[in-house]
Amino acid sequence: MVKIVECIPNFSVSREVDEKAFQALVDCAESIPGCTLLDVQTDGSHNRCVFTMVGKPEQVGEAAFQLCKCASENIDMTKHVGQHPRMGATDVIPFVPTLNMTVEEAVELSKQVAERIWKELSIPCFLYEDAASRPERVNLASVRKGQFEGMPDKLLEEDWEPDYGERKIHPTAGVTAVGARMPLVAFNVNLNTSDLKIADEIAKAIRGSSGGFKYCKAIGIMLEDRNIAQVSMNMVNYQKTPLYYAYEMIRTLASRYGVEIIGSEIVGLLPAEAMVDCAAFYLRAENFDCKKQVMEYHLINE
Repeated sequence: MVKIVECIPNFSVSREVDEKAFQALVDCAESIPGCTLLDVQTDGSHNRCVFTMVGKPEQVGEAAFQLCKCASENIDMTKHVGQHPRMGATDVIPFVPTLNMTVEEAVELSKQVAERIWKELSIPCFLYEDAASRPERVNLASVRKGQFEGMPDKLLEEDWEPDYGERKIHPTAGVTAVGARMPLVAFNVNLNTSDLKIADEIAKAIRGSSGGFKYCKAIGIMLEDRNIAQVSMNMVNYQKTPLYYAYEMIRTLASRYGVEIIGSEIVGLLPAEAMVDCAAFYLRAENFDCKKQVMEYHLINE
C-alpha cells in the first residue's frame, strides 16, 4: 500500500527580495527523487515563500531536510526584513497525511526530520500542532512569539527549551518549527484602505486567540507595493471554520470603517472541498453533498 504525505515548508525569503536564494531552494526541491514539487508561492511584502511537495514519506522527509540545509546556507536572518512573523530561515515544516497515512505516522516523520536538522545542521527545533510535546506548543503563533530577534532570550526561559537542540539559536538560520497537522488553508483578504490599523482590528476580532473563530489565525499586514492593507489568515480547520465564515465577517467588520473588500487570495494549494463549500454557500445550494455530487470525487475513487 503506497503512502503519500504532503509537506508545506515555509522559508524566510522571496523571489522579489533575493532571487538567487529563492532559486537555490527551487532547484533543491526539484532535485530530490521521489518527491514532487507541486507549487511555489512567493511574496515580496511578506519576504517569504511557501513550497508544496508530495511523495512517499521517506523521500519527502529527505526533501524537507535538504531544503532546510539549503535555506541555512543561503538565508541570513540577521538581515531579513518582512511583514510576516518568522523565527528561522526555514520557519516551519508541516507534514500532512494525504493517502494511506495516519496522523501518528506524520508525527513520527516530523520527529525524525527535526532530530536530523538539529544533529546535522545545529538548528534547534520545536515540535508543534499534532506533534507538540506540550500544550502551549500546539499553536505555531505561541512557538514563534518573539520572532528571530527575541528567540535567544526566549530559549532561556524555563518553558521554552527546544524539543531538539540547545538553548541557543543558530546564528544566521535561527530556529525551526516542525510538526504534523491536517490541511491548512492560507487565505488572505485585501481591503481598499492603506490604514493598517483597520486590518489589525479586523484580524483581532476574527482570530480564535482573541475570541473570534476558533480555527482562524489572523494578522493585519501592509502590502507596500499596492499600498493596501490585508487581513492575512491561516485557516487551520476549514471544515469547522469554512473560508466563507471569515470572508463574510471581514466584510461586515470592514463596512464599519467605510472599507470594502477588493479581493482575496489563496496561498499555495488547498483541498477542493474548501472551495466547493464556498461555492455551495454562495449559490445557496440546498441539500448539497460535496463528496456525492462533485464528479471528480467519483473519478478519484474509481
